[in-house]
Amino acid sequence: METTSFEAAIDAGKIHGAVLCATDAKGDFVYNKAIGTRTLLSGEKKPLELDDVLYLASATKLITTIAALQCVEDSLLTLDGDLSSIIPELTTKHVLTGFAEDGSPQLEPPARPITLKMLLTHSAGTSYHFLDPQVAKWREQFTDTKGADRLPVEERFSYPLSFQPGAGWMYGSGLDWAGRVVERVAGCTLMEFMQRRIFDPLGITDAQFYPVTREDLRSRLVDLNPSDPDALGRAVIGGDGEMNLRGRGDFGGHGLFLPGSDFVKVMRSLLANDGALLAPATVDEMFQHHLSPEATAGHQAALASPAGIFFRVGIDPGTKGGLLTLEDVDGWYGEKTMTWGGGLTLAWFIDRKNDLGGVGAIQATLPVDGTAAAELKQAFRRGIYSEYAAWKEQQ
Repeated sequence: METTSFEAAIDAGKIHGAVLCATDAKGDFVYNKAIGTRTLLSGEKKPLELDDVLYLASATKLITTIAALQCVEDSLLTLDGDLSSIIPELTTKHVLTGFAEDGSPQLEPPARPITLKMLLTHSAGTSYHFLDPQVAKWREQFTDTKGADRLPVEERFSYPLSFQPGAGWMYGSGLDWAGRVVERVAGCTLMEFMQRRIFDPLGITDAQFYPVTREDLRSRLVDLNPSDPDALGRAVIGGDGEMNLRGRGDFGGHGLFLPGSDFVKVMRSLLANDGALLAPATVDEMFQHHLSPEATAGHQAALASPAGIFFRVGIDPGTKGGLLTLEDVDGWYGEKTMTWGGGLTLAWFIDRKNDLGGVGAIQATLPVDGTAAAELKQAFRRGIYSEYAAWKEQQ
């Protein structure tokens, strides 16, 4: 893949480097490249390595989804069952419909139970406050947003639902709640579950949720540097790292640290549908469209909103889909490609139709140049397909 744009961004001081990994299902095609440097707390610079530990941010959601589906396969959960007996802190939430003239919130009870499928597809009403102005207003009015306490999922996301469960779509904390559901039915922490059921089968030993305390990982931690001495992942999120700083416990929506070379092992297992993590039928179902008609309408509205550019994940506005493409894109993603990322700087995709998956982790400087990061992520997404096409011509 042409890396000139990455090198130019390094020279311009916009990024420190990048870790780029891609594979096909069998591992015959492998693209692994680490470009640039990372800076130690001492100020010393070291070349980026493929096994350097990255902050995955929202790429954590893919791993948590696998964990939840494993619980379904274990008959601990069902996709469409009522979660009230497992996590009543979530299922008793009311829906915020607005505010009265006196500033008091207007709430209505949920019309239907919240299900695991809703949590996994962002259709439960659990929107992030920064994507819903009404929830942001409620949060500012009723929570201590400046508090220093580290809070668990239940308290960190204590605000009401944005819409009736199953009747809309908005990106949010659904996977954080799903992670807590996994913990409750499995009787262990999310990290313990993931290590035993996801990482051990793939030979992965270098994962930890925030805070990263293992010294063997801290020595390779990209986000432990003079600009981020607490390793909050500030250069990934593009902000102050509050989501990690104020969280207590394992957050399934954003909290995982893992090398890119290990993240791609998870992606390859799904791409190959090898049964190591999930039954083949479960993986097939995972890559299907699962939104109700009402939720699909909400998804379309989200794509048309100012935040829609993020939900399209590099896909042209004329293409059907978003996080899951619903049609082929000529010379690029095949139908039912699943794609997302982490913060402003990480991108991943799994294209089962064209047998290709990849993760690109841009190591930005602070303050993050969001436009430059978006362009480089797109250069990665497109460039890997060119690299793959050239490789296939030589076979």
